[in-house]
Amino acid sequence: MDLTEEFERERPRLTRIATRVLGDPAEAEDAVQQAWLRLARADVSAVDNLPGWLTTVVTRVCLDRLKAAVPAPGEPLDRPGVDPDPADEAVLADSVGSALHLVLDRLTPAERVALVLHDSFGVDFAAIAGILDCTPAAARKHASRARSKVRGPAGASSGASAGYQGTADWRVVDAFLAAARDGEFSRLLELLAPDVVVAGDPVAVGLGTPARIEGRDAVAEFFNGAAAAALPVFVHDRPGAAWFDRGVARVAFDFRVTGGVVTRIDFRARPEALETIDRRRDGDRR
Repeated sequence: MDLTEEFERERPRLTRIATRVLGDPAEAEDAVQQAWLRLARADVSAVDNLPGWLTTVVTRVCLDRLKAAVPAPGEPLDRPGVDPDPADEAVLADSVGSALHLVLDRLTPAERVALVLHDSFGVDFAAIAGILDCTPAAARKHASRARSKVRGPAGASSGASAGYQGTADWRVVDAFLAAARDGEFSRLLELLAPDVVVAGDPVAVGLGTPARIEGRDAVAEFFNGAAAAALPVFVHDRPGAAWFDRGVARVAFDFRVTGGVVTRIDFRARPEALETIDRRRDGDRR
């Protein structure tokens, strides 16, 4: 295994994670470089999942930095006497999302880590628990508290929280798939419109998908604990997911998102629909 080549392949993803957790592009680069130094000194011959190992190392480095910077839980991350570089601010807004950037400082270090890893990168709560040194249930609670803070008190929609709710479609789709995989029923309800519809074309129905489901509760029930094998794709250049069998797309999940919630999901399995499938790599937003 060429560790340098492996690390450089993962560096862009690790940098995005660190930037979203720390809220500072320069600090993020330092954290990733620190992870590289640890990798160079470590014996990883028994590591089966190097990307996962690197994710854990980078996130723990970020967590240590956040804890050192925060005087008390819940207080904002202040850097007295340091004026933000406009170029860094632009990079941060692009990586984090301008709305989420505005509210990150409301979160404790653990809440930041849980929210970013789970909702933005689809990391399961068992892995997050290992990073935070807590139980999966506690990790789930950290993410839930973070979402509540992002939305604002009593569901109020400040400019920032409204922007977060109406964030890019790919974030909504990824958050929905993560909630489905982890069996987060309440989170699924948050991400679905009340009158959401799920429909399958005849070929998809023949493969076992439902012909039609209507309503938020019914759709959430169907997806709760499901979609474990779904991979992120573009369907007609829209962010979606697809079920693959031995590397071949069999059923596409075509999402429609309006106002930050899913309004419709079409299961498409006709050959002409599957021809539009394009695998979506990490960070590929279009």
